[in-house]
Amino acid sequence: MLVIAAQQIPDNIQALLTAFKNVPTFVCSIAVLGIFWRGHWLWSRRYASKTALRFLISWAMIVTVLILIYPLKAIFGAMWYLLSNGQVGRPFSLHTTESQARTIFAIYALGLITISAEILLLNLRAWQLREPLRLNARESLVTRGELTGWSVPVSVGSCRWFCAYFAGRTDPMERLGYFSMIILVPLHDFLHKRGLKAVQDES
Repeated sequence: MLVIAAQQIPDNIQALLTAFKNVPTFVCSIAVLGIFWRGHWLWSRRYASKTALRFLISWAMIVTVLILIYPLKAIFGAMWYLLSNGQVGRPFSLHTTESQARTIFAIYALGLITISAEILLLNLRAWQLREPLRLNARESLVTRGELTGWSVPVSVGSCRWFCAYFAGRTDPMERLGYFSMIILVPLHDFLHKRGLKAVQDES
């Protein structure tokens, strides 16, 4: 309830109903963080590395998530408020200037870049250790697919960060740039699975 209410536990019906307006924002935020958690979970299951670098990057991911959750909730709250015509979500403060809005989007983009790059680095390390780990052709292709896959949010986040911080573009159409991953990620997965199938057919 503290997470949904964002301030304190509701002590009356009106406050409870108001708190539940933040549920869509909360669900979307958890869904995004779940994507990164799954990436780290898959890496852990596949390679089970216990090196100091693994713990350092995993610790850095926790720090990044704790920082990212604030702009994540703010952006999803504003998005749902806009889409629902004020029925759910929470808008940016009336006192939020255009410069401050650009800063929020720039921080979000930087967080997306950082946490995606951290998972990419974990898989890069596994790729570098593919011989000691005795990865076969299919496992090596899976690792390479993870590298290219996590390069997608890094690239999209970099473009969005440049637009928000340097180009000063925060209009709604520019913000939809993040939704390009809805097309790019499935496209990458399709091509990657086709490559895996080709390897299986050869073997």
